Parts: sequence; C-alpha cells; structure tokens
Amino acid sequence: MKTFTYTIRDEVGIHARPAGMLVNKSKSTGSKITIEKDGKTADASKLFSVMSLGVKCGDTVTVTADGGDEEAAIKALSEFFEANL
Repeated sequence: MKTFTYTIRDEVGIHARPAGMLVNKSKSTGSKITIEKDGKTADASKLFSVMSLGVKCGDTVTVTADGGDEEAAIKALSEFFEANL
C-alpha cells in the first residue's frame, strides 16, 4: 500500500470536472484507489463517492493505492493532483 498527502490549491476544490477526470484516472490503474479527508474515505473510482467528501481549497487529502501497480498508480495520481488540483 502506497500513499501521498496533498493540499488542494484549486479555488473551488474537487468539483465536477476534475472529479470526473480523477475517477477516470483511478479506473485506469490496476489498484484500488481511495481518498481520505477528515476521517472520511471515498472510493476514487466512483464519482459520487469522491464528490461526497466535499473537498475545498486548502483541504488536505490522503490518497492511497493498494494493488499490483500501486507504485505507478501513486506516481500518476500525484502528477494528476499537481497538474489539476
């Protein structure tokens, strides 16, 4: 299991467009991806699960990858967060 922590810089947080892109990125990996904020965990492959976290600008999230390609998945997701959120 690999994790990284990221503080959201996007002014509106994880809103619909980047959440949809995040779900697609998560589904393209061979690992189970979860996002945690304030003790609540969401399956990153499910749009409504991600949106239910209500992540705003300045919030810190922890992203976890568990599976066969977790190293590559964490790298890809880390780059996604840097570029989009």
